[in-house]
This record gives sequence, structure tokens and C-alpha cells, in this order.
Amino acid sequence: MAEQVVEILVSGGKATAGPPLGPAIGPLGVNILQVVQKINNMTKDYEGMSVPVKVIVDTDKRTFEVEVGIPPASALIKKEIGIEKGSQEPKHQVAGNITMEQIVKIAKMKQDAMLAYNLKNASKEVVGTCVSVGISVEGMTPSEAQKAIDAGQFDSYFN
Repeated sequence: MAEQVVEILVSGGKATAGPPLGPAIGPLGVNILQVVQKINNMTKDYEGMSVPVKVIVDTDKRTFEVEVGIPPASALIKKEIGIEKGSQEPKHQVAGNITMEQIVKIAKMKQDAMLAYNLKNASKEVVGTCVSVGISVEGMTPSEAQKAIDAGQFDSYFN
């Protein structure tokens, strides 16, 4: 079986048959529009974000599979609270506030790619990312939020 793998970054839900996808997939003998349609269906939840996509083409059978990666936590945080970019001075200027519910939602999306062994620790990792983006968590600094998580204040979210 001759297998070709094409890895690209696409804008969520907005892949097209043009570059970079078309020229990479076209010569492999699969229907480019079907590939584009499948990628767009699988990435529509990540609209406005760059999403890593892997297209695996079996050139003998002319079939394909699409694997979608997860955007970075910082991109998910910004999308979740609806901001374009994080704070210019993360430790001094707050760019927004995120709820623990939103943190858990992101942690669930990212959990497979994280080293954390449970949802609570994955959520703490996402809270850690809030430091570099300049986002407060439930009105607290990210480090205060991590202490509150350790103290069990948000346990109801992790069960």
C-alpha cells in the first residue's frame, strides 16, 4: 500500500481546494473537494484558529483519512472569551476573564495531548497558560486560581 501523508495548517472550517491543500493533495488521485469538505466539517468548531490537519492518502485505493489536531491552549482560551490577542503586558495588564467552566471545556479538548493524568490537573495546565495570555480566572490571578483548585474550591467541575 502506497501511503502519502500531507500535514498542513488550515483555518478552522475554511479549507479550500487552493494552496496549500490543493497542490499537495491533487496529484495523489483523491477527490480534493471531498477532502476539503471533510476537513471543514471536522474543523468548524475551531473557526478563526489555525488547526493542524493530517491527510493520509492511500494512493493505490485512492482513499483518504483526515486527522485533526487541536489548536494551542492559548488560541482556545482567546476564542473562548472572544478576544483577538492576549495582553501586551501579561503580568500587569489583564486582557480578559475566563470562567472555570470554560477552563474545563478547554482542558477536555486538550486532555489527550497533555501530560496531565486527570481533568483537574489538565485544567491547572490551562490556567497556567492564562498567565502568558494575561487572562484572569474567575476574577483571580491564574496563580490564585491554581491555589483555589488545589484547595478544592472548584472540585464540582472535575467530577
